[in-house]
Amino acid sequence: MFEALKEWDRKLFIFLNNLGIEQYDGFWLFVTQIESWIPLFLFIVALIFYYYKGRKGAVVFAFVLLTFAITLFITDTTKDFVARLRPNNVVAFSELIRILQKPATFSFFSGHASSSFSITTFTVLSLRRFNHSIYLMYLWPLIFVLSRIYVGVHYPSDILVGAMVGTIMGYLFYKVSKRVLRYMEGDRSSKSLE
Repeated sequence: MFEALKEWDRKLFIFLNNLGIEQYDGFWLFVTQIESWIPLFLFIVALIFYYYKGRKGAVVFAFVLLTFAITLFITDTTKDFVARLRPNNVVAFSELIRILQKPATFSFFSGHASSSFSITTFTVLSLRRFNHSIYLMYLWPLIFVLSRIYVGVHYPSDILVGAMVGTIMGYLFYKVSKRVLRYMEGDRSSKSLE
């Protein structure tokens, strides 16, 4: 059963990777770089401090950073433990796939998927009551993770598991941040009664 899933994963990767068109390589190489998304990150920070004033904004922002850092730690630890070769490093694939990047680190699971879905999930949950358009932010991780298949460095299962882990982490940290914010509100109201 496990071998059948691995084979399906490989075949799906080869199929999706080969859908790539050379004239769009520049676009996918651009969107796969974390640095390309810095304007989006600055926009997220601006939104957080716009909707959550003062100390609350600082707490929510701190939780975004914490969510990202712990998700990345879990991702890197899992990669080293599982030690699955990236498709671009599998010799048998060299003639079958398009390779646009050649990272030497391990593949399972995708750090691009886990980190982008954790940040997005946390941010969407934190800001949805202020702005319903925030759900459009999920376009970022979708484009971001598709780029990883396009450039030849991740299997679909790497992406899927990374997205699931990231979503769960974003949700959990959102719940904790909500409790902290509630505690801050309670603390403030009790001080005003004194």
